Amino acid sequence: MLFTSYGFLLFLLLVFVVYYVLPGRLQWMFLLLASYVFYCFSGVGNLCYIVFTTVSTYLITRQLQGLKDAEAACLKERRGEMSREERKAYKEQAKKKQWKWLLACLILNIGMLAVVKYTNFAIYNINGILGLVKSSGRLSFLDIALPMGISFYVFQSVGYAIDVYRGKYRAEENFFKLALFVSFFPQLIQGPISRFDSLAVSLYQPHRFQGRTVAFGLQRILWGFFKKLVIADRLVVAVNTLIGDTGAYPGAWVFVGMLFYALELYADFTGGIDITIGIAETLGIQVTENFIRPYFSKNIKEYWNRWHITMGSWFTDYIFYPISVCQPMLKLGKEARKRLGEHLGKRVNIYLSAFVVWFATGIWHGASWNFIVWGLANYVVIMASQELEPLYRLFHRRFHVKGTFCWKLFSVGRTVLLMSTLRTFDCYRDVPLTFRMFGSMFTTFNWNELFGAKMLELGLSGIDFGIVALGFFLLLGVSLIQRGGSVRERIAARPYPVRFVCWFGLFLLVLLWGAYGIGYDASQFIYNQF
Repeated sequence: MLFTSYGFLLFLLLVFVVYYVLPGRLQWMFLLLASYVFYCFSGVGNLCYIVFTTVSTYLITRQLQGLKDAEAACLKERRGEMSREERKAYKEQAKKKQWKWLLACLILNIGMLAVVKYTNFAIYNINGILGLVKSSGRLSFLDIALPMGISFYVFQSVGYAIDVYRGKYRAEENFFKLALFVSFFPQLIQGPISRFDSLAVSLYQPHRFQGRTVAFGLQRILWGFFKKLVIADRLVVAVNTLIGDTGAYPGAWVFVGMLFYALELYADFTGGIDITIGIAETLGIQVTENFIRPYFSKNIKEYWNRWHITMGSWFTDYIFYPISVCQPMLKLGKEARKRLGEHLGKRVNIYLSAFVVWFATGIWHGASWNFIVWGLANYVVIMASQELEPLYRLFHRRFHVKGTFCWKLFSVGRTVLLMSTLRTFDCYRDVPLTFRMFGSMFTTFNWNELFGAKMLELGLSGIDFGIVALGFFLLLGVSLIQRGGSVRERIAARPYPVRFVCWFGLFLLVLLWGAYGIGYDASQFIYNQF
């Protein structure tokens, strides 16, 4: 059920009314019921996956907590009896037992995700190898449907289990509360990937109806609808035309497609997150921000600190750091410093850990080689940028342009173009084709076509392009204002007529210019495929 569908709006209205009618102590229970009803709309059979994740995570984390409590009790009881060496040996033995349970949780849940999401990708590659060795045998592909949001709730559950293992917080004793954390319905479409200690603060608390909070939530939802329906779902028509007929749209059209896709992607992703956060806010629940003006970033590292923030922090906390400090990696780093020298050797751990992270990031986005190459391309650019840092410092000492408006503008434009270039792997979904189309920008000189009638053959009229342009400048203006604080707070401080004009005007823009008509499709949010 799409966030932008009439069915979902009706569902949300019913949830909202019942939620605030119920006594506060029952509100979180009702949200659990509503979340499972919502998930059933994606297919009742998909419930087995989210139930499996919830049950396995609950049982294993409770076992982990029991082991931790037993360890603490034993150490306290035998404080005067055990020597330092005995205490250390006991802790190590207890840690091994806990690690085995955590490993079971990882294998069960990541394994389930891998089977559902990557089995056919593995078969595709095996068949490719069989073809290379001239074997006549081929494996048949499996008919496995990807359950909605499985990557999000599996990663969220696994992160919770790792945090319990690390002792960040105690395991939740109430099974149904954990079930709500895993299945909270606004997050199931496209995240964010929440942390238990952050979401639980408001998720289980009773909430009274507060007009200001509800109004702010509805405003955030409306802004998300504007991004999705007015910009993303309109622009996707042109993007699909450009990437669907590569023979007719090489050269300059690849550049146009890059920019169109960058805007569509931003409007789609951030629009969905706006709706998610807005829904939660109307219910009094605080959800983590996932995008903070990423297209204002001055380099790719900064970009990834602003784009899908919860995904990036998840990979950093649960993959990068554990790999970089594990014993085999520390031994490898020590050996590398001996053989390669201190300067280069100390970077080996970072290079390898970051490689794993970006490979995982790529394949998380999709079970195909184009996403893997996209992830590794980001890795290469970020690593190269870090290694060239001394040259950057030398440049800035010589020319003194750092911090100037022109340099900031150049840095932002460079980052947008670089990220748009890397996303061509996402656009064309085929690695060799992506390289050919990108190369055509330098071999096919057809820039004059951009100013002719062919631009209107992309499926959008002149009025549509005007609406997209207006939407772009509105997004830009709001983003610029946001740097000085919340736009909603600023509007709320204005007199009622100003507030009315702002929000009712935005409502009219969505109502009148939303991409609803013939030729448009209320597209799934892009991150829904994950």
